[in-house]
Amino acid sequence: MTEFYDDLETRSADAREAAQLEQLRALGVEVASLGDLKELPVLRKADLAAAQKEHPPFGRIEVSNAAHVFQSPGPIYEPGGISHDWWRMGRFLHAVGIGKGDLVQNCFGYHLTPAGHIFESGARAVGASVLPAGTGQTELQVEAAAHLGTTAYAGTPDYLKVILDKADEMGVSLGITRAAVGGGALFPSLRQAYEDRGIRCLQCYATADLGNVAYESPAMEGMIVDEGVIVEIVTPGTGDPVAPGEVGEVIVTTLNPDYPLVRFATGDLSAVMEGPSPCGRTNTRIKGWMGRADQTTKIKGMFVRPEQVAALVARHEDVAKARVTVTRDGDKDAMTVALETKATDPGDYAGSVNEILKLRGEITLVAPGTLPKDGKVIDDQRDYEG
Repeated sequence: MTEFYDDLETRSADAREAAQLEQLRALGVEVASLGDLKELPVLRKADLAAAQKEHPPFGRIEVSNAAHVFQSPGPIYEPGGISHDWWRMGRFLHAVGIGKGDLVQNCFGYHLTPAGHIFESGARAVGASVLPAGTGQTELQVEAAAHLGTTAYAGTPDYLKVILDKADEMGVSLGITRAAVGGGALFPSLRQAYEDRGIRCLQCYATADLGNVAYESPAMEGMIVDEGVIVEIVTPGTGDPVAPGEVGEVIVTTLNPDYPLVRFATGDLSAVMEGPSPCGRTNTRIKGWMGRADQTTKIKGMFVRPEQVAALVARHEDVAKARVTVTRDGDKDAMTVALETKATDPGDYAGSVNEILKLRGEITLVAPGTLPKDGKVIDDQRDYEG
């Protein structure tokens, strides 16, 4: 029988939405339903970096209870708090099976970026102790794990294997039986290798800006959205929700009153999965990381961005969707713009393509519903090695 972190994980959809609407209003966001969030602007990392540069340290976002300040590439500065489970990572560690009596070897970095602090905060939330190991010095990591009796690992998916292989090389037996991983791809073969060693390995989807967004449960069927965030999946370059099940960009609203981010664009692709998790948790599930949404591509020396493709669609009421494909024609770039429409004359759209994309290319018209539902609006098919 599943032991849940709290009652929030099994509440009804109506109860969850009512509570989240109340939290949004407490943050000053007045919407009648969660579906109305789509009317609000999307906050992109570039916008946040520009705002922070003009209005340091955090742009115009009012931040309270910041015990730490971290730096991410951009640069972007994020606050961090030390109140209970500030990044909401405890829910994930609980799902992994980590709790009181465990010693977590935390192999995430602690300097400038917040990953180490994020997982340490989660470990404290579930009553576990932490060895703040950071990265590197693998031989010392093995010695510490053996001497202290480490029972759980937190870090990137591949570094645990480095530690285990070094332990084998040193003839040392380790007692790690659970692993909470993130920040990289957990390939099925690697998960199976850990399983063969008696280690349960689950992954989460978290960012420095948002904390935990979604996490695996022992059911290992998709990732369950965290109770402290609202996730939308939208067409890249827009704030428009995709149809259920389609791939799009992950947009997250965090309900953290210390650092509220409304409709923050992660730049990652994912899709909603139908139905609740078999483990009994009732929140929305997503398929996990499925690529990058920022498909900005240089074509014939000019950058073409997803926002431009979105503007092209918005220009014509009869166009439902567009996709730019880039190939090579000899030594030159070739661009094809496919438009989903019932229209029959490509020439009707040539002016808009030239004006908005700043380039000329072949225009093809396809029937509505024909283009792939894979989240791509710019498909770069050029072979740079050929």
